[in-house]
Amino acid sequence: MNKPFAMIREFQLADWFTLANAVCGTGAIFSMLTYLQTHDVSHVFYACGLIFAALIFDVLDGRIARWRQKNSVLGRELDSLADVISFGVAPAVIGYGCGMQGLYDRIVLTCFVACGVSRLARYNVTAETLSEGGDKVKYFEGTPIPTSLLLVLLLCWAAWKGALHESLWFGQVLFAGFTLHPIVLFFAVSGSLMISRIRIPKL
Repeated sequence: MNKPFAMIREFQLADWFTLANAVCGTGAIFSMLTYLQTHDVSHVFYACGLIFAALIFDVLDGRIARWRQKNSVLGRELDSLADVISFGVAPAVIGYGCGMQGLYDRIVLTCFVACGVSRLARYNVTAETLSEGGDKVKYFEGTPIPTSLLLVLLLCWAAWKGALHESLWFGQVLFAGFTLHPIVLFFAVSGSLMISRIRIPKL
């Protein structure tokens, strides 16, 4: 009979930092939901700050794994799942909360998340090939999903300037009765770069 928390005991130190990444991403989503309820813009800043914290944990988990020389398939999968939350779903929710709520906006935000998921899946199945027989991947194909932090910083700046909802930068466009906020196209560009074949050296 399995003992309670048996799986947790198998976690390496790096895995706890990966979980902290996921916790930050989840917290960012809750912060945006609170903003939608209260309209207190401070919750937008909390959400953006949590994504930055998630990035710190994401960087640290890899460095700790290399320092302790304890890499595992579990850790890699855990890292990808955490990244989907913190750098895929959470930025899309922040975008929605900031006013990108038209039908076309939601389609673009959904495609952005799908691109992030696809990018991580491709990395996981090609990591061994990309490492060229070594222990470390030499380069990325497509931009890493944490680059979505740039979108979060853009929205944080917009919130600071009061450019949310009806005041979103670049306004809105009506097409076939549905709304598109052109600023959402930054998400489209980010998602497209993630699934591209552009080679980016891994530092």
